[in-house]
Amino acid sequence: MSRQEENAKRNWYAVHTYVGYENTVVRNLKQRIGSFEMEDKIFDVVVPTEKKIKIKGGKRIEEEEKIYPGYVLVDMIVTDDSWYVVRNTPRITGFVGVGVNPVPVDEKEMTELRRRMNSDITKHTLDIEVGDMISIIDGPFKDTEGKVSEVDEERGKIKVMVSMFGRETPVELDSLQVKRI
Repeated sequence: MSRQEENAKRNWYAVHTYVGYENTVVRNLKQRIGSFEMEDKIFDVVVPTEKKIKIKGGKRIEEEEKIYPGYVLVDMIVTDDSWYVVRNTPRITGFVGVGVNPVPVDEKEMTELRRRMNSDITKHTLDIEVGDMISIIDGPFKDTEGKVSEVDEERGKIKVMVSMFGRETPVELDSLQVKRI
């Protein structure tokens, strides 16, 4: 059975690339699709990304972060020709699968991935975990130390147990107000 008979239907496939070259691979592959007239077999090429809020230089910055660094997703019908076009694109190391046979991405995984990519909710990237010792650098509790008891990445908030009047008291702080000790 040839590759064309095996994979005659349209699916999403994960393609492994060199890390850091995902956008270049998408650009190159889209050019090759046009050059080889594969628009009827290769429909879309995407780098899965989601919005994250990071703290840089004490400021909140929203940026697109790759969900799977080193991978690009291709919506295609696998035939010998389409496989050749994708596989021989510069900086692509191969399809995810067994041997030379690509395995389609599970439909449930694609649905979840699309939801993450199209979400309006921006997640905070916090380098603080439950149990970390932190120092409060801003606000009414400035220069106080405490232990992280909860981390809310969606809101960018952290609950810290600080010692006040001889007992532990929970204080909710913004992620910009603390630094790890």
